[in-house]
Amino acid sequence: MKRSEQLSKLKNTEKWDVIIIGGGASGLGTALDAASRGYKTILLEAVDFAKGTSSRSTKLVHGGVRYLEQGDIHLVKEALKERGLLAKNAGHLVKNQSFVIPNYNWWGGWFYTIGLKIYDLLSGRLSLGSSKYISKKKTIEMLPAVEKKGLVNGVIYHDGQFDDSRLAINLAQTAVEKGACVLNYSKVVHLLKDDKNQVIGVEAIDHETGDKYEIKGSAIINATGVFTNAIMKLNDTVYKKYIVPSQGIHLVFDKSFLPGEHALMIPKTSDGRVLFAVPWHNRIVVGTTDTLIRKHSLEPIALESEIQFVLETAQRFLAKKPTRADVLSVFAGLRPLAAPEEEGKSTKEVSRSHKIIVSETGLITITGGKWTTYRKISEDIIDKAIKTGKLPKKACNTEHLPIHGNQLTTTLDRENHLYIYGSDIPEIIKLQQDEPELKEKLHPDHEFTMAEVVWAIRYEMARTVDDILARRVRLLFLDARAAIESSEKVARILAKEIGHNETWIEREITSFKEISKGFLLSEFR
Repeated sequence: MKRSEQLSKLKNTEKWDVIIIGGGASGLGTALDAASRGYKTILLEAVDFAKGTSSRSTKLVHGGVRYLEQGDIHLVKEALKERGLLAKNAGHLVKNQSFVIPNYNWWGGWFYTIGLKIYDLLSGRLSLGSSKYISKKKTIEMLPAVEKKGLVNGVIYHDGQFDDSRLAINLAQTAVEKGACVLNYSKVVHLLKDDKNQVIGVEAIDHETGDKYEIKGSAIINATGVFTNAIMKLNDTVYKKYIVPSQGIHLVFDKSFLPGEHALMIPKTSDGRVLFAVPWHNRIVVGTTDTLIRKHSLEPIALESEIQFVLETAQRFLAKKPTRADVLSVFAGLRPLAAPEEEGKSTKEVSRSHKIIVSETGLITITGGKWTTYRKISEDIIDKAIKTGKLPKKACNTEHLPIHGNQLTTTLDRENHLYIYGSDIPEIIKLQQDEPELKEKLHPDHEFTMAEVVWAIRYEMARTVDDILARRVRLLFLDARAAIESSEKVARILAKEIGHNETWIEREITSFKEISKGFLLSEFR
């Protein structure tokens, strides 16, 4: 997957069947769905693939235990089916993760066991494992770092765990393999309309060259997540709020705070939220919060109140009490929730279900949804385009379509940090053999090598230090200070591979350090 080849495809195609604005989970999934049905498809992303919400999730592929409690059986059932399909279609990225709920009252064990048995039943043949009640002794055995004082019993259940931005890159690669054109750093600045006020295309600008393109197409799809309202401003004559952004934050800690393979789940914190502590790339991700915010941003910053909430809750349930000094990275993500009909609803009341809106202009917009159900969302979007007469009827075939890199990955395989590349692993090893200098570590405290950096540049359309350290090798999310220390090395190899001068290198390092501040607690910025 090379950007030059994608640009060439854009320049040599007069009209497209499907134009997708936005390169997050929904946009990339839709590009794959459309291309695999045989439609001429182009996707335009203003920055990098998964730059926003889609790289900042809790790293879970799940049915949603909380939604079960709220009685949203349809949403849970749909998500559990998609969880099972994703585990089969992207086996290198999705793993079966066991979760333990520690209970500090006598009734909790039975209450959650019954609820999770229903969860198991809803997953049917795609179940990842059976939920069961466990004793206090077994709970401590599985979670040796759990707070033991007052512990009564526990419950174990299974869900999926994955790497979100790696999945996004693999979706882009699969879409390209199916004939789609996908371009990052290509911003849609105008919607083209005919004399009947129908959307017939877009005007986009290539951020790298400044070149402008008028791109015509039959079905125009707005999959811009938290930036949906901005595209709708280009589309509507009267402004209306289509999405409300909700912020969730995560703190990343060393594995010593939760050793072992099991994740920790707290179903009800002091304010009714769910809290997870999940093993991820040999670190622990703890979150999340759910805070309605007024403004959206490409680089959302964790609020001090959110940081304090996650820290205090983690301290309450972990025997080794994490402090601010232990935070390796903090990341904030915005959820594009479909705006409620009534003002003043809390985020917990705003539906996580996706909603497809067809405007009078013919623009098709997706709001809401989550990573787990991206494939079903994408299928629904293209089906809607067919139903509205934008596309000739063709059946969806992504249900059992393997995603680039797919291979069955065992626990033993995951001990090698390259496991996320799946079937591409031999190619990265070959790169190290052909160019021995690429065996060098990116940072002395981490396993990532320079071969992975070069791979990201040559075959995964990485164009900036941020693309590589945030969304290809994930170092910024795992250890922000180590990422900052690695930024010059990455900038120099980018300049060599792509062809940039010393001025670009200095500007790129400065830009990355500015972005990185948001991943550090205030006292370390």
